[in-house]
Amino acid sequence: MKLKPLHDRIIVEAAAKEEKTASGIILPDSAQEKPLKGKVLAAGPGKRLDNGKMAEMEVKEGDTVLYGKYAGTEVTVDGKDYIILRSEDVLAVVTETKVPVGAGKK
Repeated sequence: MKLKPLHDRIIVEAAAKEEKTASGIILPDSAQEKPLKGKVLAAGPGKRLDNGKMAEMEVKEGDTVLYGKYAGTEVTVDGKDYIILRSEDVLAVVTETKVPVGAGKK
């Protein structure tokens, strides 16, 4: 089955839950936080404005996004968990910063 988002909605595959802390302590399931980051798998065409024009989506397929803790609707399709969000529920798009070769050397 394939999901196709409508209007200004996006389909996100949530990142894996953190199973241990930065210091190496393994967290039980009950203590693991719900992921707030995920990869956009599909984006709808955009939102129709009051003047009839379509507002373009700010996120696109392949973007990694941050979203609110209680944002969106969780769905399971073919045994995989997804989150359907409105574009306004996205807090930020994560961009990778590349460190130039030799940076930090003296």
